[in-house]
Amino acid sequence: MDIAPRLQPHRYRDRTERPDGDPRRRLWRSPIGQAMAIIAMALLPLAHTALAQGLPPEVDAALVRAKLPRDAVAVLVVDAQGKEAARVSHRADVSMNPASVMKLVTTSAALDLLGPAYAWTTSVYVDGPVRDGRLAGNLIIKGRGDPTLVSERLWQLLRRVRSLGITRIDGDIVLDRSAFAIAPTDPGGFDGEPLRPYNAAPDALLLNYKSVLLTFVVDSNANLARIHVDPPLAGVAIPASVPLSGGGCGDYRGSLRADFSDPAQIRFAGSYPAACQERTWPIAWPDPQIYAARAVEGMWREVGGQLGGSVRDGPVPATAGPAAFEITSPALAEVVRDINKYSNNVMAQQLFLSLSLPTARGAAKAGAADAPADPPASLPAARAVLQQWWRGRLGPTVEPPMVDNGSGLSRSARISAASLGRLLQTAYQAPWMSELMSSLPIAGIDGTMRRNRSGAVGSAHLKTGSLRDVTAVAGYVLANSGRRYVVVVVANHPNAGASRAAIDKLLEWVIDDN
Repeated sequence: MDIAPRLQPHRYRDRTERPDGDPRRRLWRSPIGQAMAIIAMALLPLAHTALAQGLPPEVDAALVRAKLPRDAVAVLVVDAQGKEAARVSHRADVSMNPASVMKLVTTSAALDLLGPAYAWTTSVYVDGPVRDGRLAGNLIIKGRGDPTLVSERLWQLLRRVRSLGITRIDGDIVLDRSAFAIAPTDPGGFDGEPLRPYNAAPDALLLNYKSVLLTFVVDSNANLARIHVDPPLAGVAIPASVPLSGGGCGDYRGSLRADFSDPAQIRFAGSYPAACQERTWPIAWPDPQIYAARAVEGMWREVGGQLGGSVRDGPVPATAGPAAFEITSPALAEVVRDINKYSNNVMAQQLFLSLSLPTARGAAKAGAADAPADPPASLPAARAVLQQWWRGRLGPTVEPPMVDNGSGLSRSARISAASLGRLLQTAYQAPWMSELMSSLPIAGIDGTMRRNRSGAVGSAHLKTGSLRDVTAVAGYVLANSGRRYVVVVVANHPNAGASRAAIDKLLEWVIDDN
């Protein structure tokens, strides 16, 4: 229960609707009353400023119930156009871990620097003559950071190779991943969950997020669940089916008793509950370094291709000549939508790294093998680009963020609510404002906010963030008055996950601004 009742504006409006004969009405029409009104109007900004220093009572009460200290939370509520003082500013200048809300920094910089229509290209080179369906040489695929090369688009790329009249490659398929310079990472280093797709590392030739989808389809007549694997991986043995079991669905993954210790042979020692019907289990491949090679070879054979050599890493050779063809990713505006709506970490890291690709920032378009070699993208270079952009766009007085990998999947990333708020106000005035706002989850409607059932349903576009000990939201809220506010909430505390009720109370308070 709230510790104080919410103000009901209509009650106060009713009290002003008094007949002319009311003594209080006559007082406000008198010279003394008019002087009092002038004084009251002069004091109003001071009262508003004082009110802005504290949290709304209902929010404070929700924090108490969540056992979340006030000094573990930062809150900012401010007019999106910067025309008024903040309605709420609580610890707004304190740098905190924003979790995936940091994606707002990455996607805003990308929309501004690259433009909403920017797209990535992946080039295919044919190094050798083609006769009677045989390529007497190598096929080279050069990646430049496309975050959307899922299995369907890989299938299309290799079908395009077949359309060149190539059925058999006598040499190798060479994967050029040199556009990114990334140190090897431990997939389980962040949280001990190496098989979670969100822990996949970026790659210049990122294929299907280095993950496989295992789809279990119940076949009651055969008393088993058939397993469909996407994409097909060459050299990997995966059972075609598992036995069915009774009982409820429950923890079906635990029931399967999967063994991923040998990346070349996946085993299931358990069974699949029939009550689960059809389920899909996404898994980051246990050996990510050779994932691309297995996926490309598996898909090449899937489209009817033959391979005399192997799939290996290597650069585009000088003898390759111009690319035979290129495939292009969806526009950046669509990619940003996927990143923010569904908080895709590896896509965000791909985008962050791409900020430091010279070809992405206006240099001559790559394509010909004899073009000057560009320095590879790297995390230090991307951080430098972002810091330069921040100073140029937001000015030297707005504290810049400490960005790790651009996705927020980090324990070292930091930004203040005030800096996030200023970023969102700047974005609101930018030509690409509509692309950014439409990429944010809508409360109660879609993305990571689809289950929200607060009074903000349909009225708030908010990026969410969640890690152990971190919960955050930031974005735009449309109030009943028609004004749009920037709202930022960041909680860093072991009880941060319990802050959602307080966030809902704040959103409702912001909306009811009459």
